[in-house]
Amino acid sequence: MNYTLTTILGFSIIFIMTTLGSSLVFFFRNDITKKVNSFLLGLAGGIMVAASIWSLIMPSIEMSEVTFGKLAWLPAAVSIILGGLALALLDKIVPHMHNGTHQEEGPKSHFSKSMKLFFAVTLHNIPEGLAVGFAFGAAAVAGESAAYISALGLAIGIGIQNFPEGAAISLPMKQVTGSSKKAFLFGMGSGVVEPLSAIIGFLLASHLIVLQPWLLAFSAGAMLFVVAEDLIPDANISENPHNGTWGFMFGFIIMMILDVALG
Repeated sequence: MNYTLTTILGFSIIFIMTTLGSSLVFFFRNDITKKVNSFLLGLAGGIMVAASIWSLIMPSIEMSEVTFGKLAWLPAAVSIILGGLALALLDKIVPHMHNGTHQEEGPKSHFSKSMKLFFAVTLHNIPEGLAVGFAFGAAAVAGESAAYISALGLAIGIGIQNFPEGAAISLPMKQVTGSSKKAFLFGMGSGVVEPLSAIIGFLLASHLIVLQPWLLAFSAGAMLFVVAEDLIPDANISENPHNGTWGFMFGFIIMMILDVALG
């Protein structure tokens, strides 16, 4: 296995899937229905929760066992809170709008609703990119094929949920901008932050080895905050909230299978 190519592939998948999802704007005249949107938001939430548990939190605890012994859970617990606090801070200082409820948050600004939606999806993508970068950084230190395959499985899982996420921003953007091309560029642009975050995460995890358990759990906490704050509430606003629930369950199962098959 070529570790460098595997890492590049992992970083590319998360961006390519967002771009592919955004390209759906060229094939759909109208926005997706609330029922479908509810299912897709739930799907993304399920994937992110499962990825947080198996690909980030569990490895974090395992890495901490040598140093912390019976308190191996401590770095993970503290870092999960720190990751949530970091996203909560960004939530306060960046103006954005929820996809499902169209509720605006952050400081008052003159940005259009389309830009606020763009900022919201971009915020979601930062912890996802960091998680993939941290996973590959840990794999680089371990130098084992199994670790790289596990990191690749995480990237594939994040990529799967990025596909509907790309559509979730480009299709509403088309209604606002009136242009499929502009909407596609907005959707693709929201995904650029992921490989950039992944590179930063990779450099941190591969050079600050002692902080690996903390970094993995930090990204998990950030993703869990996104799920609890945005995805689950937005997934349950349709006439039939069970769509979001079933989406969450299927997403969780998909990521669980990926982790077991590739972990």
